[in-house]
Amino acid sequence: MADVAARAGVSGQTVSRVVNASPRVDPATRARVEAAMRDLGYRPHRAARALRTGRSRTIGVVASTLATVGNYRMLQAVADAAGQRGYAVTAVTVTGTDTLASAFRTLVDQGVDGAIVLNEATALARGVDAPTGVRLVVVDAPLDAGFGVVASDHAAGARTATEHLLAGGHETVAHLAGPADSFAAQERERGWRAALLAAGRTPLDVVRGDWSAASGYRVGIVLADDPRAPAVFVANDQMALGLLRAIADRDRRVPEDVAVVGFDDVPDAANYRPPLTTVRQDFDTLGEQAVHALIDTIGGAEPAAALIHTRLIVRDSSGA
Repeated sequence: MADVAARAGVSGQTVSRVVNASPRVDPATRARVEAAMRDLGYRPHRAARALRTGRSRTIGVVASTLATVGNYRMLQAVADAAGQRGYAVTAVTVTGTDTLASAFRTLVDQGVDGAIVLNEATALARGVDAPTGVRLVVVDAPLDAGFGVVASDHAAGARTATEHLLAGGHETVAHLAGPADSFAAQERERGWRAALLAAGRTPLDVVRGDWSAASGYRVGIVLADDPRAPAVFVANDQMALGLLRAIADRDRRVPEDVAVVGFDDVPDAANYRPPLTTVRQDFDTLGEQAVHALIDTIGGAEPAAALIHTRLIVRDSSGA
């Protein structure tokens, strides 16, 4: 580091700030230091720095699965945001309370400074204390959960989606919901129900899938033949894809016979047949906010809560 400082004509502290991605370095000086680092082949040694500072600059990510669209998009967003702050990411998956405790122990053994818990794993996090010294931020949990929280406004997005379908002239809106133990699914169901009650409509019984397109198809075969369901709000786009296929297989049309709105706005949603009206979650902002909130708490800040707005993206499937 002293060699880099001498070559760039700056102090060792300035080199340290560049290495640690501090914003307190002007662009020209940063470029000069980075050029000196390249010329001299200097690379920070993460393990040595951890010994010196007591921090590994590594954060953990805990998820119930990485197979769902929401979770792998969140992991990508977290990895990108962490990289920009000079942090590495290590991920573990869990399936139960005991496993979550084990996952935390694994992360501690790897020397992480903190952890981000994603979506479906948040219910598990409520029953397990994070290890001493490991800061915690949860994506999608009640804002008063007692730890750092970053969440999409699922209820508001679901309410907007349902109001959109009612405004299209439909007498009521059915709901293909996600798993009952999912916080996101609960909030989306709450928003759907609130919109119907505000419009003086009695909500139909909820039908549930497991977030997969296959479950959307399985439930969709029943919904497609239900005359009480002229419109369906689906809790995610993958299940909506299955529903679209089920409606087509029952020789019915979208949106002429059944209007459909999804949630998430996956990259392929605009290429569904018909293109899917859906509620867009800002996964990039969720990841950035979760990383920034975690790094702030690692630095000594109090845990904070942030609610990220969603936006209705109108396409052909809702008949608007």
